[in-house]
Amino acid sequence: MQHVFIIVGESVTVEPLTYKGYSFPRDRKYSEKHAWVKVLEKGSIKVGITDYAQKKLKAVVFVEPPEVGAHLKAGDLLATLESIKAVGEVYAPLSGTVVAYNSKLDDDPGLLNRDPYGEGWIAEIKPDNPADTEKLLNADEYVERVVKKEES
Repeated sequence: MQHVFIIVGESVTVEPLTYKGYSFPRDRKYSEKHAWVKVLEKGSIKVGITDYAQKKLKAVVFVEPPEVGAHLKAGDLLATLESIKAVGEVYAPLSGTVVAYNSKLDDDPGLLNRDPYGEGWIAEIKPDNPADTEKLLNADEYVERVVKKEES
């Protein structure tokens, strides 16, 4: 997966970080609980699970969605994912209000496996403090502090 950014009329491709077959886009922030965050232009954030998390879960077959309108604190349960292997929990990476849920996951929870950083997003949250995204990990930090630790 490549990401293209337009900078003063020029196109720049930013390669994702890859580690042991896992991919981590550099345009996102990551929680230590395997969620990614992408800041949207309107100030809200999209949240999903990392490639690492979806491969560990295997085939996701059901998503218990978050309640739109619910206010969550960082670390609160956002969604529950059921797979053929296990049940996984997705935790809110930031405090804020859930403003949208990806209802495509109701009919096709496998999107989390096939496209975890695109069509497989889980929720959109309006953060209480948008600056809190800076407290999350970048792709390199996530691999070093979380993935490598779990893989060892």
